[in-house]
Amino acid sequence: MNWFGFLAMAPAPAGGEGAAPQSSMFMFVWLGLMVALFYFMLIRPQKRREKERQALLEAVKTGDRVLFAGGLLGVVANVKEKTLVVKIADGVKVEIVRGAVSQVLEKGDTPEKDAQG
Repeated sequence: MNWFGFLAMAPAPAGGEGAAPQSSMFMFVWLGLMVALFYFMLIRPQKRREKERQALLEAVKTGDRVLFAGGLLGVVANVKEKTLVVKIADGVKVEIVRGAVSQVLEKGDTPEKDAQG
């Protein structure tokens, strides 16, 4: 006989009708705790990182050295509402959306190893 058959033949837990409301209440409390844990461990930190990213994108100004998601490094030549004109080489300027900026570098800084996350 396997374990599942043995468990199926086990007697019902004592308590009769009084046990059902208590176990359903426990289930709702447990579910609430899991939702709260999920919020504080995943959703809240993600919102905080997104706020920091938006602040970074809003703070980009002309003359900043930036790293883009595609790996390009450049110096911001002009800031527009939704895009940036970036100088990537002598005589080469490209227009890139602000969302592509992954890191703003200070003078002499090198890009972080894990700039995306």
